Amino acid sequence: MIIEIKVPSPGESITEVEIASWLVRDGDLVTKDQELAEIESDKATLTIAAEQAGKIKILLEPEVLVEVGAIACTIDTSIVPEEGAEPVTPKAEEKVKTTEESKPDAKEKASVPDELSKVKVSPVAQNIMEEEGWTVEDVVKGLHRISKKELEAVKNNVNSVVSSGLENEPKERALDRNKMSSLRKKLAQRLVAVKQETAMLTTFNEVDMTNIMALRKKYQSLFVEKHGVKLGFMSFFIKASALAMAKHPMVNSMIDGDEIVTPNYVDVSVAVQTPKGLMVPVIRNTESMSLAQIEDTLKQLAVKARAGKISLDEMTGGSFTVTNGGVFGSMLSTPLINPPQSAILGMHNIVERPMAVNGKVEIRPIMYTALSYDHRIIDGKDSVGFLVTLKKMLENPELMLTGGDELEKLVLDL
Repeated sequence: MIIEIKVPSPGESITEVEIASWLVRDGDLVTKDQELAEIESDKATLTIAAEQAGKIKILLEPEVLVEVGAIACTIDTSIVPEEGAEPVTPKAEEKVKTTEESKPDAKEKASVPDELSKVKVSPVAQNIMEEEGWTVEDVVKGLHRISKKELEAVKNNVNSVVSSGLENEPKERALDRNKMSSLRKKLAQRLVAVKQETAMLTTFNEVDMTNIMALRKKYQSLFVEKHGVKLGFMSFFIKASALAMAKHPMVNSMIDGDEIVTPNYVDVSVAVQTPKGLMVPVIRNTESMSLAQIEDTLKQLAVKARAGKISLDEMTGGSFTVTNGGVFGSMLSTPLINPPQSAILGMHNIVERPMAVNGKVEIRPIMYTALSYDHRIIDGKDSVGFLVTLKKMLENPELMLTGGDELEKLVLDL
């Protein structure tokens, strides 16, 4: 029996997708539910799975736009793999073949020039060379530049592979061209549209991370033991942002035609860098979630995004975005708004800086924060006030229990 496998739809508004790559070869024997291909659209990446076991016949070429619903391949269920057989992907076979071909035989290894036979090789280096199938001659030929470090190594008579007769050969001049994916194209269009269609402005502040870092250090092991997930910085920023929205709801608003829409919930989109580009999975109802729930949800979404398994529903509907450039070492930036949202919070790296504390100079771990916002609906009062409220709660985490209000005010009913 021949069954047809059709191209699935990533969403209602999508009519065309791109087959990014086939995970099997034409004529392979596949098992039921085995992943056959990766489908990429301008919004999400998903996979095609085998509905039944059998022999596959591929009908569509990779890296070509095809219509949703088109027949991607067929499976002949009358020819099935042996029971218990492991599915072999093309990448795995090619890797084995390439590795075997790259290893020189014993005769080639033995043919080492006399002048290189006296070169000393450390045990660690020898193991690496054996794994890669390299000879001493291969390593010496791979050195194109002698630096001061190599010369000092020779002078001090340490185990180094250095040759004094190497030529400084120029690198081959070449251009590497790669086709833009549908996801990357759509991302580029959205980023340009943000600059053209919004009145974007960015305001900054700084946060003393001393108390949060002390809190994590003191309770990290207990937190992991109870909740099964590590306590990071992102959950503090997401939770504090959601609570600050109660005082500054316009930061959580968006423009819809001639109307301003302000949800009574805070769905936070979190920017996650993946091999296929930037994705923004959404954590919903963060205003009612605990730090542990935020961390757990964030971990699950990030893993799915990086593996290309995240669904379209999990990336739509956010009302506010948090992005952390600090993981890449960014000191300061002006993040771009994620439309149709009206604001995005940028986190950065934590650096020890001299600060004036109670009239004295102290070294404190400081993070610069940035809020980019659409000035058409968010005024300076709300944007600056939002960052100030956020700063207060991050520098004094106990204020998250009161939504940013001082405990003394609650006692005095003020």
